[in-house]
Amino acid sequence: MVTFSLIVAVGSNASGWGCCASIKRGDLGREVGFDLASMSANPHDDVVPTAKILSVTQLLRRIKNVIEIDVGEVWVEGEVSNLKKQGSGHWYFTLKDDNAQIQCAMFGARKREGHQALQDGAKVKVFAEATIYEQRGNLQIIVLRAEAAGLGDLQARYEALKRKLQEEGLFDQSRKQALPRFPRTIGIVTSETGAVIQDIMNVIGRRAPWVRPVLIPVRVQGKGSEREIATAIRVFSEPERFSVPRCDLLIVGRGGGSLEDLWSFNEEIVARAIADCPIPLISAVGHEIDFTIADFVADLRAPTPSAAAEIAVPDGEELSSRLQALRRRLQQNTYAKLNHLQVLLDSMRRGPLQRNCARLLREPIMRVDALRDRLAFTSQRNLQKRIEHLQRLKTLHRALHPLLIFQRKQDHCQNLRQRLQQIVTQKVQSQQQHLTHLDSLLRTLGPESSLQRGYSITFDENCNVIRSQKDVSPGKKLITRVSDGEIHSFVE
Repeated sequence: MVTFSLIVAVGSNASGWGCCASIKRGDLGREVGFDLASMSANPHDDVVPTAKILSVTQLLRRIKNVIEIDVGEVWVEGEVSNLKKQGSGHWYFTLKDDNAQIQCAMFGARKREGHQALQDGAKVKVFAEATIYEQRGNLQIIVLRAEAAGLGDLQARYEALKRKLQEEGLFDQSRKQALPRFPRTIGIVTSETGAVIQDIMNVIGRRAPWVRPVLIPVRVQGKGSEREIATAIRVFSEPERFSVPRCDLLIVGRGGGSLEDLWSFNEEIVARAIADCPIPLISAVGHEIDFTIADFVADLRAPTPSAAAEIAVPDGEELSSRLQALRRRLQQNTYAKLNHLQVLLDSMRRGPLQRNCARLLREPIMRVDALRDRLAFTSQRNLQKRIEHLQRLKTLHRALHPLLIFQRKQDHCQNLRQRLQQIVTQKVQSQQQHLTHLDSLLRTLGPESSLQRGYSITFDENCNVIRSQKDVSPGKKLITRVSDGEIHSFVE
């Protein structure tokens, strides 16, 4: 019997599902109303036109009947992934093994037996009905009951590492570092693309524009991403060694996802890097319901990356309001105290010791008045200084924007390139002129020049230059070089 694959649906329903089902050819023939094996290879055979034409709904309904009758209610074992809990009480998830996966639905999940066993990464056995979701053509199973069947591989590794690090004390509250109230520089370890870095930058820019964010971009999932994350944390931990800005606080995070997507933050190398980090660190991995090993080791866990940024920096507007309130409160308390003292002084002036008191208190009263004026002036000046300081911080933040820094560096490199080209050109021209001069000098002072002017050079047969008649003797062979050749002779 021949087996073929029938694509039931490609795409997604409300839960993002799609599937492919394999059906035996003979079974399909019985349900559809004709036998594929009995059909003639001749397209003009009279058998072909007699086949019943079905609508998509009729085809899916017949396939659904085959599956529900032949498969019915079965026990299925696998690992839970992509668990989604709807507000209606219905749960949707994927059940998978090493070679395949199937979509599952559990209606009224909280009322069903064994619903506590359903967790991402958990290995479960489910009692379910196999069926077809006709509107989308998706193959799925309706779970009636679930039981724990042991942990999945990833979940087992997660629990084992969690126990190991907990026994070592890496989760102890005593190890946690306090976060700085007013950080000036914040290091960020996440992907340079996506919503996470944008959310963090938007929150910092809105709440505390004077804070300088420093990003080391890393991959947050996939093979080798855990090493990139751990390396980035260690780079921030040793700023002098790696020539990076010294940070007051670190944020390490990514967006939400399945257990597999978040797995890089469950690796031991990342946990060790966080534990060894001397800088206070906030872990912001996934959504509020996601917990990773990094969350337990970090000094603080934030439910989302945006929440991490909210926690990391103070609200500038709130700080300004608090300063204004403190200023008003200080002025009110000071004026109240001064008024109280003024009342006491007035009562003392009207007493029996009025003249003596007036004389004794004249100078203190003047000092009090002077201090009152000075206090009002100082409060106003301090407030103005803080406002100017905030303005300078805003200006500094704009000046330190990465795009402006990059533009200045680019202009500087262009100037250096032009200067280098000029220097090289001048140096080459200078060396060429020097070589030309040396060549001319060599030609002028060289022996060839003297020979051209009528001089000659005489050598003996051993090529020794004859400088005196004492250097020769009768019968000795001589060689005289002139401009156009050599003359051989013997001494008589």
